[in-house]
Amino acid sequence: MGPRQGENAMELKWLEDFLSLAAHRSFSRAAEMRSVTQPAFSRRIRSLEIWLGAELFNRTSYPVTLTQEGRAFRETAEEAVRLLYQSKASLQGLGSGQLPQASFALTALHTLSTTFVPRWLTGLRAEIGPVGSRVLPENFALCLQALAEGGYDFFLTFHHPSVPLPLDPQRFPHARVGADQLVAVAEAGQLAAWRAAAGPLPMLHYSRGSFLGLLTSVAQSLPGAPATQVVHVNENSIAEAMRSMVLEGHGVAWLPEALISADLASGRLERVAPALPMEIRLYRNAERARPIVEKVWSVASRDSRGYAETA
Repeated sequence: MGPRQGENAMELKWLEDFLSLAAHRSFSRAAEMRSVTQPAFSRRIRSLEIWLGAELFNRTSYPVTLTQEGRAFRETAEEAVRLLYQSKASLQGLGSGQLPQASFALTALHTLSTTFVPRWLTGLRAEIGPVGSRVLPENFALCLQALAEGGYDFFLTFHHPSVPLPLDPQRFPHARVGADQLVAVAEAGQLAAWRAAAGPLPMLHYSRGSFLGLLTSVAQSLPGAPATQVVHVNENSIAEAMRSMVLEGHGVAWLPEALISADLASGRLERVAPALPMEIRLYRNAERARPIVEKVWSVASRDSRGYAETA
């Protein structure tokens, strides 16, 4: 039976538009990613809302946010798009014996997406077999929002007891999947010159309120930390950018050791203070309970128990 008179049929591209806007939270950016003009993109989003009979986005805020109805619909849209493309791939691969691949969605801090995620995915696939993944590298606040709004199954982050996470442990349980440490480092040649001058070391700092910025404040308060004066603030709070500034000799920065292990081994960077240990935690949205999510969580929970036994 076709659509009723005056009622448009829902289109797959509307779902893809919705997911793009939910991810980018900007009509102009989402329209660009979908290769369509912004007016046409806005009309398609509105057509989906009319078809559903619900407002999906709060357009009075910037960046735009999902309404309660939008958050409830997001997982349905993701699953519908995934199943449609999975079925298409399955039908096209019948002759070659290919099977559709399950997938999960992960949001992670920028640094972990480069230093930890690739190796972690390799180990995960060795445990559970072929699995697809969708990874969103973001800052701490946006990762939290992505997890809490229901668009992502997991959130990978650093953790230290001094900076508790504002998450309900019943809705968002966690597993410890790794460890790193925050290390204060400087370019070797500049460090020798600064020490000879006997003054405070120039400090490169993360933006106010950022997660690594909060951990830096904790680390700087511990015995053995050098006297510093802030000379640069990285408003994006991306550790990779801070590493580049350190290598150019602009100052001292506290960086995850996994990010700078090669620089330390080569002698380009030197430690200037005792390290601050950090856990690497995987948080999950307990409301998203697809089979593939449960498999990933089973492996993560087992790894977490292994860390507890060796602690």
